[in-house]
Amino acid sequence: MQADIAIDKIEEIVAQSWQAFLQYRQMPLSKRAAFMRAIAQALEDCGDALIFTAMRETNLPEARLRGERARTIYQLTSYAAACEKGEWLEARIDTANPAKTPPKPDIRKMLVPLGPVVVFGASNFPFAYSTAGGDTATAFAAGCSVIVKAHPAHPDTSAIAAAAISAAAVKCNLPAAVFTHVYGASFEVGKALVTHPKIKAVGFTGSYTGGKQLFDWANQRKEPIPVFAEMSSINPVFLMPEKLQQEAASVAQQYAGSITLGVGQFCTNPGLLIGIESEGLQTFIDDLGKAIQQIAPAAMLHAGIVKAYKEKRGAALLQEEVHLIAESAGAVKDNEALPTVATVTADAFLKNPFLHQEVFGPYSLVIRCKDMNEMVTVAQHIEGQLTTTLMATENDITANEPLVEAVKNICGRFVLNGVPTGVEVCLSMHHGGPFPSTTDSRFSSVGADAIKRFARPLCFQNWPNRLLPDELKNENPLNIWRMVDNELTKAIVS
Repeated sequence: MQADIAIDKIEEIVAQSWQAFLQYRQMPLSKRAAFMRAIAQALEDCGDALIFTAMRETNLPEARLRGERARTIYQLTSYAAACEKGEWLEARIDTANPAKTPPKPDIRKMLVPLGPVVVFGASNFPFAYSTAGGDTATAFAAGCSVIVKAHPAHPDTSAIAAAAISAAAVKCNLPAAVFTHVYGASFEVGKALVTHPKIKAVGFTGSYTGGKQLFDWANQRKEPIPVFAEMSSINPVFLMPEKLQQEAASVAQQYAGSITLGVGQFCTNPGLLIGIESEGLQTFIDDLGKAIQQIAPAAMLHAGIVKAYKEKRGAALLQEEVHLIAESAGAVKDNEALPTVATVTADAFLKNPFLHQEVFGPYSLVIRCKDMNEMVTVAQHIEGQLTTTLMATENDITANEPLVEAVKNICGRFVLNGVPTGVEVCLSMHHGGPFPSTTDSRFSSVGADAIKRFARPLCFQNWPNRLLPDELKNENPLNIWRMVDNELTKAIVS
């Protein structure tokens, strides 16, 4: 067990992180990228020790953890490549025009790093969203120093990953405090970090309660700072009539797997399944129930998540007009979650805000609508989500434009005829969404665009070429894409 950091030590830690930032921010993109690649190699070099430690602390299976480490390494290397490529900098150059009245000055703009970033490790992804995860990687790419607060559910796993990052910093001759790792189970540690005046941004993946508290602290500061918190999403799935008429049984099998994947411990777990009363919907419900009965209970990440799941599942099933469809037929142990699906009418759902809340785990609620108008009303009353899915034929889509438009207002990723579980790491991915899924729907926590969260625009006016950053110099020494007088080019500015 790792010891919590003393509150009075945070001042020293942040001061060191600030000094490291002042050095690191001046490092060329190539050196930042080399650092991130060195972290990736160090994680690989941790070997089985990292995997087996995470297995012990999280109850996650070996295959899942090996896959997640590979994803984490890919994040680091792909974001390193994006960092070096420089497109995220959004370099803009508008050359001077002295003949204009009044004369137009030379104006150039790019993104620059914010400052020290605090990252809060996630419980459900001990590698990809934790110590060496996407928030840390993109902050490094942006040129920020990072302080990671380890998740208390897997402290030893975090310690191994932290040692790998620190070793990479030494290998790359970077200041030691470019990365700092701290422990603290209490809210007081988090509060002290977020409210420190030299902390300039926060990355968080976790509960709504935790993320909203960090957001509130950050906005109560004398100088408010951005908090990029991923907090709560029930990822509704709209089951369209013609699709169910044609494929109800196969869709049910598909969603039984998605609901219970990873014991339902994904932020993209489909927690609402919305259909219109019909023979197709009833077939879907019957087949989903049969499939859920065959899926064995499994261990959750830690005792706190098990307790929360059992309490919220129990409370949801006790709500008026909620009826159990099916639960796993397997025997359940104290540390395991019971896969469950239930159903309720759309009218009851709309009247009961409790049913709009996430039940984190292998649980989903089928909402039965009277007609398409009621389905649209349900869509209009669902809060912001990371994802929303349409299971639909082309006829379903073209005949129901009001539903499609309503769904666009509530999600960050709009899935067609698939499952929301699984988030591809690529530039076109958007892993964010309207509140309360995240605190800023304009940004993603996945893909190289996530680098932009930890940077801000800085405009240079009338600066001599020799004093400009390399990214904005006439000769384009980094050979990056830039917008020059409204044209995207790598050309030299004459």
